[in-house]
Amino acid sequence: MFDPRDPRFLADPYPVFAELRSRGPVHRHDGLGLFVAVSHASASAVLRDRRLGRLWQDATPVEQFASFNMLHRNSLLENEPPAHTRLRRLVSSAFARGHVERLRPAVEALADRMVATLADRIAEDGQADLLEHLAQPLPVAVIAELLGVPEDDGPMLVAWSNAIVKMYEYGLPEPQRREAETAATEFADYLRALADHRAAHPGDDLLSHLIASDLTGDEVVATAVLLLMAGHEATVNVIGNGVHALLTHRDQWERLVRDPSLAGTATEELIRYDSPLQLFERTATTDVEIAGHRVAEGEKIAALLGAAARDPEVFDAPDTLDIGRSPNPHLGFGGGVHYCLGAPLARIEIAAALTALTRRLPELREAETPPRRAEFVIRGLDRLSVTT
Repeated sequence: MFDPRDPRFLADPYPVFAELRSRGPVHRHDGLGLFVAVSHASASAVLRDRRLGRLWQDATPVEQFASFNMLHRNSLLENEPPAHTRLRRLVSSAFARGHVERLRPAVEALADRMVATLADRIAEDGQADLLEHLAQPLPVAVIAELLGVPEDDGPMLVAWSNAIVKMYEYGLPEPQRREAETAATEFADYLRALADHRAAHPGDDLLSHLIASDLTGDEVVATAVLLLMAGHEATVNVIGNGVHALLTHRDQWERLVRDPSLAGTATEELIRYDSPLQLFERTATTDVEIAGHRVAEGEKIAALLGAAARDPEVFDAPDTLDIGRSPNPHLGFGGGVHYCLGAPLARIEIAAALTALTRRLPELREAETPPRRAEFVIRGLDRLSVTT
């Protein structure tokens, strides 16, 4: 079984996933303390079976993780019906008020502006970090615009988000656990102060709509933090992993340069090819069978999304990057009641980034082999230095 801390595995986990799939759709991973579903069918079943839920368990010792636990106890991602139904209905209604589609021109303008800055940095210094100048600031600026958060606070939000999501990894050292709680406290305090101000001075933004709903104060803060974290972490890593994949598969990069209309299918393929979220847990609320394997009540099973995305039973030539691939039934946005609420916005952001890059920097290439983050669950790069 794989070691999620092994740098060789993190560099390229997909051959290991293929070997696991060849031995069966579900396996016990004693190191992680759960079952892992590695085929597309079994991973899809894990995501959709209502007997498998997101059952939050407080980080311990509880007294040391008050803010981290508060954010997750009140998150729609960590709740099941009926609490999840109520939270999602309120958040969905806010999204449905035209927030996402009204952002399209702004997203495209932001992407163009950030790629122009990236081009300027390359011209001045010979190379520049695509993560720093595009992949990281774009989704934060978009979510900040959606919520009505000052754009200048973006770097602070990124730092908090990066610290908090480290807690989703396995075997995290104690200093990083403490950093996650500190970040959660500062993030919650920031959002609470902003929510108080917006309650007195409402605007046409998602945070104002959430405050006007029947969400509690903690639920408003937890929802805003979730949207900022999920909106940033997923999109930054799709753009980073995806541009890396395109630049190392030059024929596909040049194909996109020639035909920008492929930006939509390219977005789906980049999510599939190197998933930014590799693993998503569920807990059995009763005894359940997944692909012939019994998961007892209280036991955990995870959909291994990176493995499901390379299943040859579903995808022709799954190890081949094909930006025109269609259909593309990847599970990158999850499935079932926890399907990603921000999927439409993420798609707009990724396509806008790809279109701006290929139009402004058609000769883009990597300046060095990019170093990969040392985490497994959230898969991404530390930096992506590019040149022309």
